[in-house]
Amino acid sequence: MKKILIASTSTLHEGAYLEYLLPTLEIHFKNCDTILFIPYARPGGISHEEYTDKVRTVFGKINKKVNGLHEFENPIEAVQNATGIFTGGGNTFLLVTELYNNKVMDVIAKVVENGTPYLGSSAGSNITGLTMQTTNDMPIVYPPSFKTLGLIPFNLNPHYLDADLQSKHMGESRETRIKEFHAFNSIPVLGLREGSWLEVTGEKIILKGTLTARLFTKHQLPEELFPETDLAYL
Repeated sequence: MKKILIASTSTLHEGAYLEYLLPTLEIHFKNCDTILFIPYARPGGISHEEYTDKVRTVFGKINKKVNGLHEFENPIEAVQNATGIFTGGGNTFLLVTELYNNKVMDVIAKVVENGTPYLGSSAGSNITGLTMQTTNDMPIVYPPSFKTLGLIPFNLNPHYLDADLQSKHMGESRETRIKEFHAFNSIPVLGLREGSWLEVTGEKIILKGTLTARLFTKHQLPEELFPETDLAYL
């Protein structure tokens, strides 16, 4: 049975890294002594080692050890043997490229489908959808495919921002970008606001947190979904 947490962000305004999720993570990973961390997205270009150390410090607060996937000679075996997996945020293009280069994209999908608890934040959440095509990130590298884990039956737009009508910013809003996606694709897209997450248990996909999420479906008006909504129907 799938056990997945899909967070829009790792850090809320003025909060520490993963702090707002720690009580939930303690329950989610209760049967795991060690978490396998996937640092490939490298936010800000930090090293795999720096990123893993940051995560190791946080998970130490709930008495969990952390090993970085980059530390293993055989990443496929490391994923297969993991008791819990966390994929951090950063650049989704880089993350997806490295997952394919290390031949673990399909392996992660298989073990999570079979019940290995998974946590994703930001880019690590993007990859739980059908494709990475609704990411906000710059294409700094060229991945072999846009296809991702497919653990949920739709795409995500983490860090979703509503258009600010008072802003002088002249660029496209997130809603406009998603409409552009739907000009060529039919996959539903969930705009996940900061501080919200999805809790996947088996076939249930429940919106958690205090905020609504914005659902975009091709040829339909956007819809606001309230906390505790089950999105499995998508």
